[in-house]
Amino acid sequence: MRVAIHTLGTRGDIQPYLALALGLIARGHDVQLTAPVQFEAMIRERGVAFSPLPGEFLALLDKPEGKAAIAGGKGFSGGFKLLKHIRPLMRHLLDAEWSATKEFAPDIIVYHPKALGVPHIAEKLGCRFILASPLPGFTPTSAFPTPLLPFASLGPLNRISHGLAIKGMNVLFGGLLRDWRKTTLGLPPRSTGKTTPSGTLYAYSPHVVPVPPDWGRDVLVSGYWFLDHDDWHPPEDLAAFLKAGEPPVYIGFGSMPGLDPVSTAATVIEALTKTGKRGVLATGGGALAPQTIPPNIHVIREAPHDKLFPHVGATVHHGGAGTTAASLRAGKPMTICPFLGDQPFWARRMWDLGVAPPPLDRKHLSVETLAAAIADMENPQMRERAATRGAAIRQEHGVTAAIDFIEAHAARKQSA
Repeated sequence: MRVAIHTLGTRGDIQPYLALALGLIARGHDVQLTAPVQFEAMIRERGVAFSPLPGEFLALLDKPEGKAAIAGGKGFSGGFKLLKHIRPLMRHLLDAEWSATKEFAPDIIVYHPKALGVPHIAEKLGCRFILASPLPGFTPTSAFPTPLLPFASLGPLNRISHGLAIKGMNVLFGGLLRDWRKTTLGLPPRSTGKTTPSGTLYAYSPHVVPVPPDWGRDVLVSGYWFLDHDDWHPPEDLAAFLKAGEPPVYIGFGSMPGLDPVSTAATVIEALTKTGKRGVLATGGGALAPQTIPPNIHVIREAPHDKLFPHVGATVHHGGAGTTAASLRAGKPMTICPFLGDQPFWARRMWDLGVAPPPLDRKHLSVETLAAAIADMENPQMRERAATRGAAIRQEHGVTAAIDFIEAHAARKQSA
């Protein structure tokens, strides 16, 4: 079977799909992974066929307009602020998606919700396609509202709210998509009703967000798709630091940029010192830029979470789906300081599960608020809940379950 996988976003949006690709290849399938060009080396060195998407979207995060949008937004509003910069790039992205898929000629396409061209490409090619998301929100349910909205519940409006996620992007880019369908794909401007996925995969654990009772058999919450780094070992200086005292607190904000990374790093270091904690600071996308580094702090650019997190005592991060999953899997309490997108949703969810204190407000982050959160993570009940949740997640086989689901849908097509 030939499986095309399309994903778009930061590193946390790429790694799970690379893990899925490797699982499919091990099962004997031909796979092509289409993702931003910035991740070409990471994907190719794993032996996965790669097709690049334009890198301008990720580059936006490091530009002044991108940083300003993230700094001034909250949740998904930061992305909406970037729309005027994203619109001119969309046609190039859609064309790249089409070129990659047309040449590969897949039997089935698995795609991230941000890969907007896939349903239309699948309609053109006459192949099945499966939506695969790292967060809920693309299948209506009465159990909770769409993660697009900052509410734990909207009561009777929960189910209706999911239309925002399901139809929102197609509304925002509707004119562009209709023109692209007509001029590039040779399809009618409006879909003939063939742009609904044949199935939906959710790449998170049912121990984290339980499966709603009103979802059907065409939806699977498979468990997380972890990409492990078996060949990675900590550099000598990091290994020595980890062994030199009690497990440190990991603090890092992934690919997120920062408007004032020097001040943020100073706040983090002072909070750790105030609580008497050691810390590993990951500079990542630039949200942290420490200038003075005391003995209780070790600075890295990045490290595989699956290898590092078992050696830390707790984590403080931005709430990306991947980082949240890695902290859960390691059984560590966490504090989330969300920047944008689905990060506030995961922050609320971790608080609800009792494995995290209340989310921190990034715009008002202070030594006092961060120090209080670090102290809260020492709570024995919170640590026990995190450890129990981690043990359950480590028993799951998310990639295997997802592949079984994909194969079943492909077999259905062949038999039909």
